[in-house]
Amino acid sequence: MLRSMYSGVSGMRGFQVKLDVIGNNIANVNTVGFKAGRVMFKDILSQTTSGVTPPGDGTQGGVNAKQIGLGVTVGTIDTIHTPGSAMTTNVVTDLRIDGDGFFAVKSSEEQEAPYLTRAGNFTLDANRFLVNGDGMYVLNSDGDQIQLEETVTAFSIGQDGSIIAVNADGTSAPTDDKIGIAMVTNPAGLEKIGGNLYRNTPNSNADGDNEELYTANDTASGTGAVISGQLEMSNVDLTNEFTEMIVAQRGFQANSRIITTSDEILQEVVNLKR
Repeated sequence: MLRSMYSGVSGMRGFQVKLDVIGNNIANVNTVGFKAGRVMFKDILSQTTSGVTPPGDGTQGGVNAKQIGLGVTVGTIDTIHTPGSAMTTNVVTDLRIDGDGFFAVKSSEEQEAPYLTRAGNFTLDANRFLVNGDGMYVLNSDGDQIQLEETVTAFSIGQDGSIIAVNADGTSAPTDDKIGIAMVTNPAGLEKIGGNLYRNTPNSNADGDNEELYTANDTASGTGAVISGQLEMSNVDLTNEFTEMIVAQRGFQANSRIITTSDEILQEVVNLKR
């Protein structure tokens, strides 16, 4: 009976984690570039009360083991990197990646490895650097900061990431900068650090860094096209999240019922001697 109580406790803990992840998904339903999380469970090691008996030589068949499960635990908390829907803003510096790549940003030149993000709500600062909402520098395909010259009065961004500048004399020409797109072998292995940013880990790229950047819309590397004037919204599906919330709520209630039922049985055992 004590085993059943502890199994119920493990189930309640697991579904509490599931509700925490669902709550975070719903809270970020309108966060640009947000990727939803998902909780997967796995069973805890079972207690074997009787081992396996192999079959005899025509005298007796084999007997399976008798095992009692000891509950459940959280197996993985996955980040689902499916694309979010596009939102048209018609702002030139709002960028969306139509592919699997990530924008690369740095807080300073001294930062070794850049952070990665799918949120492309960029702006120009007073020094004409392309930055994100937190002032981090957006990197070009060479890993350098992107800065427009003072003679540039307007510009556009092509799907290959190239920046087309319109000069004061009315002429237009591509600049030396192209929006840098980083590819990751295993996006689910990235570490969320807040602010719509990811940090590379040894399980996202084999070498554990982000130093190699690719030009956008590179079919060989699969980065995808850069779409100017659009943002990628969150990939959270509210219908799915509310359904999973109901499942988690009922699972939590069912496991709490295991504890109360085991407690009632223990009370009966205690009352056997009156």
